Amino acid sequence: MASIPPARIARIVSTRCSIFETFYNPQSLRTGAKYLRARLRGPSMVKYYPQEINIAKAIRAYPELEMVNKAEVQRLQDVEDKKKRGKGAPKKAKDKADSRRATRKR
Repeated sequence: MASIPPARIARIVSTRCSIFETFYNPQSLRTGAKYLRARLRGPSMVKYYPQEINIAKAIRAYPELEMVNKAEVQRLQDVEDKKKRGKGAPKKAKDKADSRRATRKR
């Protein structure tokens, strides 16, 4: 039995790859093809977790129900209390001259 030369085997493999539209990789380099062929995980993860209900959107969509978002009311009350104690957010500068950075010395 005669052995087949490696050059002929390489040509056969390259022809097979062109026929079956696969990637010809004679040096066996890492290509990442395994990960590109793998099934995507995103859609199944989205199906697994239930869709969240946004209370704020529901309240805005149906004002006739007169629902109250307790968390938002509490947040607004806390902001108001901080402002009374002088701990609130600073006023936004209308122009460059009003900003704190402009008044600070270098």
